[in-house]
Amino acid sequence: MADLIYKKIIDSLKSEIDQGNFPDMRLPDERSLAEKYSVSRSSIKRALGNMAEQGIIFKKRGSGTFVNPLYLKQDSYFNYSGKNLGITDSFQVNGQKPGIKVLNFDVVRPTEELQDNLFLKPGEFVYSFKRLRLMKDVPFMIETGYIPIKLAPELSEEVASESIFNYVESELDQEVNKTYLAISAAPSDEEGQKLLDLKPTEPVGMMEGIFFLNDGTPFEFSTMKLHYKYFKYDSFVDLGSR
Repeated sequence: MADLIYKKIIDSLKSEIDQGNFPDMRLPDERSLAEKYSVSRSSIKRALGNMAEQGIIFKKRGSGTFVNPLYLKQDSYFNYSGKNLGITDSFQVNGQKPGIKVLNFDVVRPTEELQDNLFLKPGEFVYSFKRLRLMKDVPFMIETGYIPIKLAPELSEEVASESIFNYVESELDQEVNKTYLAISAAPSDEEGQKLLDLKPTEPVGMMEGIFFLNDGTPFEFSTMKLHYKYFKYDSFVDLGSR
């Protein structure tokens, strides 16, 4: 329930920011926000802390909390942020989240490379699935993923037709909150041209990575092909002490 509360606060504040409801770029103080949303100040602190990590706002000591001007200018579609690293929560266009079409779902014996990536022993099997991500019924991403059966024994095609990471959080009481992600561009192949409606001369964005549970266990190896028009992302980096 606490997670739900702070996420609702974030969604509400982001909506107000997008609508230009803070013309001086300054957010109300924590006490005022707590009264506005009828929640504790700890929920407000958590929401603001999460937004600061995403680069949406910044806190200036002694002056208050302000909207990051660069956030207002950003036109990215993809932004991994917060604790849940799923595409459903990280990828939005005009506030809309993507739909999912499962192309195939199976159980397979992993290759040696996949065993290494997911720290599997010989004889352990994985779910193999391919999903097409759509925005307003327009395909923009092909996602191929592998998840060890032992980590999600009840995973099904029905679950895969929605957010798997949200399922992990709600049903398995775990979080997928870390990833090693390689990002590149490549010529589109026959699959990309067919499913993403690309011309042979048009490229795809590539993302390949291992996603980890909060206890450090490798949960999924995934490869994602994006239509080049949607290959935009922002990153907020905390440089710490220098």
